[in-house]
Amino acid sequence: MLGGSYFHQPDGSRVHVQVSSNRKYFPYFKDCLGAIDGTHIRAKVSSLDAPRYRGRKEYPTQNVLAACTFDLKFTYVLPGWEGTASDSKIIKSALNRPCPLIIPEG
Repeated sequence: MLGGSYFHQPDGSRVHVQVSSNRKYFPYFKDCLGAIDGTHIRAKVSSLDAPRYRGRKEYPTQNVLAACTFDLKFTYVLPGWEGTASDSKIIKSALNRPCPLIIPEG
């Protein structure tokens, strides 16, 4: 598992310098740690599995959830979901795994 070796999730104790040093952004982003989003990556799967992996695209895709900091460093990546998987299903899985996505109190 690569998680603990390569990805370090923020604990929410510090505000990024790009936010804290900018009066324009600070009021709106003082509690923001970064960004989280999903993306579809083309996948090669068996013809039996293809329908589950064919989402919005005409070809099979994997749905990948990723989080990053303001420095564009990845802090969490959850690959492997079939292209038809809903965002809510993927985020629930990310929060309830042995190595979960951690969302600090704030």
